[in-house]
Amino acid sequence: MNEKENEIKNLPGVGPATAEKLIDAGYDNMLSIAVASPAELSEASGLTEAAARKVINAARSNMKMGFETGDEVLKKRKNIIKITTGSSEFDKILGGGVETGGITEAFGEFGSGKSALAHQLAVNTQLPVDKGGANGIVVWIDTEATFRPERVKQLAEALGLDPVKVLKNIRVARAFNSDHQMLLAEKVEELITKDKLPVKLVIVDSLMAHYRAEFCGRSQLADRQQKLNKHMHTLLKLADVHGVAVYVTNQVMARPDVFFGDPTAAVGGHIVAHASTTRLYLRKGKKGTRVAKVVDSPYLPEAECCFVISDEGIRDAK
Repeated sequence: MNEKENEIKNLPGVGPATAEKLIDAGYDNMLSIAVASPAELSEASGLTEAAARKVINAARSNMKMGFETGDEVLKKRKNIIKITTGSSEFDKILGGGVETGGITEAFGEFGSGKSALAHQLAVNTQLPVDKGGANGIVVWIDTEATFRPERVKQLAEALGLDPVKVLKNIRVARAFNSDHQMLLAEKVEELITKDKLPVKLVIVDSLMAHYRAEFCGRSQLADRQQKLNKHMHTLLKLADVHGVAVYVTNQVMARPDVFFGDPTAAVGGHIVAHASTTRLYLRKGKKGTRVAKVVDSPYLPEAECCFVISDEGIRDAK
């Protein structure tokens, strides 16, 4: 911490008091300062926006933030952890599992398995890396009262884990409106930087519930999307800067203009679609199975698989 303090103090316009304020606000390294906006840094430190801009530019210069070669990016991607879903077929279409450093969005109708997958990932994240986990803890932002500790206990026991320890490694917060939801997402960074918790998965279940309830009609659509955009970028920054996997569940709507084929579409529009790294469409299949389909990804082909939700968790369909 002393090394970080000295490093931050060396930035122009940053004295001991300002450095302490920045560290307390979570800006405890050069990268967090370099990627901050002048308004954010000004609010956290008490500096003017002009002074904050100078501090950010100096941090960027020290970081030598510029272009890098493709092979350097490839080396960085080797540090990405893939968290298993519990189903080998599901993992296969995801390229190995739900990856850290990005947002995985799952949308589908009620009962399609979105929250079931969230519970499974919350347990699997605590497994060792060589067993498909991330050896970390989980933060769950609950907007619809979907978190069930009894289910977590059941899944932990099925994997031979201590259910009490598993539950202690899940931080759950109930969000009562969209502002509260956004605040909780911002607080996750404090758990990582201040409390030094090894957060490896952030779950938002569900993403759009409060936004749909609070913003009604076309007259409020622009305000909703602007607010949603800020929330998605907070989650994206968490994933990118801290190497966290973000899993969000999303609601759906029926498109009345679709006469042939599946009329189901995710809500949230292009804002959610652009911010999500991987998008999954979950639906009910035959004989109690669920179908997962990759509908959008920067490098994964469109593919689908079947899985079942049993007492032991998510498994391959027979």
